[in-house]
This record gives sequence, structure tokens and C-alpha cells, in this order.
Amino acid sequence: MTTQILLVEDDQGLAEIIKEYLESKDLAVNIVSDGLQAVAVIIDTQPDLVILDLMLPSLDGIEVCKRVRSEYSGSILMLTASADPFDQVVGLEIGADDFVQKPVEPRVLLARIRARLRQNNHEPSLPSAAAQVPDNDLKYGQLTIKKASRQVLVASHQLTFTGPEYDVLLCLVENIGEIQNRDALFRAIRGIDYDGRSRMIDIIISQVRHKLSEFNYANQHIKTVRNRGYLFVPQL
Repeated sequence: MTTQILLVEDDQGLAEIIKEYLESKDLAVNIVSDGLQAVAVIIDTQPDLVILDLMLPSLDGIEVCKRVRSEYSGSILMLTASADPFDQVVGLEIGADDFVQKPVEPRVLLARIRARLRQNNHEPSLPSAAAQVPDNDLKYGQLTIKKASRQVLVASHQLTFTGPEYDVLLCLVENIGEIQNRDALFRAIRGIDYDGRSRMIDIIISQVRHKLSEFNYANQHIKTVRNRGYLFVPQL
């Protein structure tokens, strides 16, 4: 089945360039140029991935992301011409999965798309013996991670995690007792090495801690190891 991409971009020239390039890589791309229309299309069609410009007519990208996030489970990759890290902080907090800076380099955009699709199991991987065995759930005390469905539960309560939040928690839990530095966590969510500048990991860790604490799963389970990274220490 062809992967469906929704591109929300009001610059028609740029939109057509991106569409042509991605379709040459066997991705199906539909274009929407208005923020308000994008909300309806995302919810109605449930594309595999949304490429969402920050500045749009009717509604900006932040507001679009906020309105659809509870009804859309796919990845949202935001395009921004802004160098202000505040935009990325806000975007991550309301559910964006990744950012690509304008002017867009098509190969970089494609790499980010493929990384998100791999995380969401939309892009097939090479067959292996391990692939024939279903992934086992991870369970530590009240915490359960259902790997096949990418669900996180505390006791009987299902938590709503974004893709990056789930990927960071899974990386920590799968490597229980081992400190995970920013390089390891950055590769877990983006498939590339840490650039040495982004605060994405710190923001996501904060969000994961907050969501776990809402269900009385205490913050101390994810420990900060100064100058080294983060460590998952479960309460069994």
C-alpha cells in the first residue's frame, strides 16, 4: 500500500516542488493550502504522515496541530522558517513529532519522513528471523508498554503519548539500568545523531515525566544523571 502524505503548505511553488520530489520516491502526496481546511482533511483522511507549515492562512500550524492531535495518531512534521526555539518548544508540547527548517532541503525532508514512518511501522523493514516473533510487552510494576500497538499503560489507565514521547520511554525501558545519553535518545526518535544544540530530548523527558506523574507513577522512575543522560529505574 502506498504511503499517504498530506502536505499543508500555502506556498504553491514550494508545495509542488516537494510533491514532485516525494512522489519520485514512491510516496503519494496531497496538498492543502489552508489551515482550517487542513484540520478537516487530517481528521477525515488519516494520512500516514502530515507535513505542516507553521505559517498558514485561517489557522497557523500550531493551532492545526493542537486541534487534530487527539483525533490523529500519525506523525506530524512541521516546517518552519523561524529560528526561534520557542516555536519548536510549543510545537513539541502540543504534539508535533519533528521539525524541518526552511529553506527545505528535499533529501533532509525525505530522511526525516522515512525516520518517522519507520517509527510508526508504515515503512517495511527487511525480513529477519526476529521479525517472525511478536514483540513482547514490557511490564515493570504498574507500567506496561505494549510494543505491537505502541501503547503505554499505568495500572489500567492508557496514556496518550506522542511518537517521540513513546520512543524515548521505550528506549529507556528497553535499556533498564543503563544510562542513555542524548545521542542514543536522539537516534531513537529521529534516526540521526544528536546535533549538540537541540533541547528536544529535555522537553520530551519533561513531558513523559508529567504524563506518568498524572497517574501517580512518580517522576523518580526517570532519573537525570548529570552530564551523562537519563536512566529508567522502575519501582517493582
